Amino acid sequence: MDKIHIEGLLIFAIIGVYDWERESPQKIVVDLTMHLPLAQASQSDDLNYTIDYAAVCASLDALAQSSQPQLLERLAGLMCDHLLQQYPISKVELKISKPDILPKTSNVAVEFVRSR
Repeated sequence: MDKIHIEGLLIFAIIGVYDWERESPQKIVVDLTMHLPLAQASQSDDLNYTIDYAAVCASLDALAQSSQPQLLERLAGLMCDHLLQQYPISKVELKISKPDILPKTSNVAVEFVRSR
């Protein structure tokens, strides 16, 4: 199966369990891999046979802004569900990182793999 990767999508959103985390938007980083057939797109050079990367990024940003979840796990689940419902993909691998949130760590992340 062919894949599209989007790496390092930077989103600022309200997310967290503690009151201080919910005072202002925090940086989260999204990395994702979408599995889908791309043979037609490679032969036709036509966007209709692939996925608009900018639309994916904008929709994930909007989802994070509107949902304002407490847990990274919740946001990852919402994003996976959204991608599988809105785009012609058979499988999504999604990692959400929340860098600089814990002392003595460079990053905290969750990674989900979901299929149709």
